[in-house]
Amino acid sequence: MTGISLVAAALAGALGLALGSFANVLIHRVPQGVSVVSPASACPACGHRIRARHNVPVIGWLWLRGKCADCGAPISGRYPAVELATGLAFAGVTALTGPDWRTAMLLALVYFGIVLSAVDLETRRLPDPLTGAFAVCVAVLAPATCALTGQWDALLRAVIGAAALGALYGLAFVIYPKGMGFGDVKLAPSIGASLAFLGWPLFAVGVFAAFVWGAVAGVIAMRRARRTRGVAVPFGPWMFVGAATGVLIGAPVTQWYLELVMLA
Repeated sequence: MTGISLVAAALAGALGLALGSFANVLIHRVPQGVSVVSPASACPACGHRIRARHNVPVIGWLWLRGKCADCGAPISGRYPAVELATGLAFAGVTALTGPDWRTAMLLALVYFGIVLSAVDLETRRLPDPLTGAFAVCVAVLAPATCALTGQWDALLRAVIGAAALGALYGLAFVIYPKGMGFGDVKLAPSIGASLAFLGWPLFAVGVFAAFVWGAVAGVIAMRRARRTRGVAVPFGPWMFVGAATGVLIGAPVTQWYLELVMLA
């Protein structure tokens, strides 16, 4: 890694930590229908406003030893976990891609993946304001990136990917509505656009991997519950895990598959 790449990764990590703090606000407030702008962050137990020095990502939680400075009520470990995960993910993506035309889209996919996965795991919902914000972000980033790079074929891929994955999930919802929430259907076009924008191999592997990971999670959940019916498994997180799988190994897996087919 060059010195410039290292600096870029460090800056991206710092940005991720800051955005991770806001991610916690989104995760906590959006499902409740509360404004993410006001009022200022406060302890849910005693209502005291959180001081600025205690609001530093990760460090503030460690400083307070996971407790409110005023009433001593425990502060969920989810807060530093989300902040740290976002910071590390932003740094990792930037370290892998460097100053690349794909970086902004990857960071958006990572950020909304963390936020929406946390919300879905906690509430079994994918709120419209968050899936809508993700869609707007993708709709802005894709043409803006293409305008800067001249790679307009990526924009066409994004449009096709959004339509294809949206149609696939919509069909699955119509055929078996109990097996998939409509929030997943609303989320699918944004993930499809993001993956296709980055490349068809990433799209193909990412879409397939989501169902594989979801099936594995379902089997584990049924084993733990010791029953095969009525076990609800949020699928949103696995859509993002599948997308991450596509990003990480989509190209080599697709290449391996094509070579296997040609040899057959």
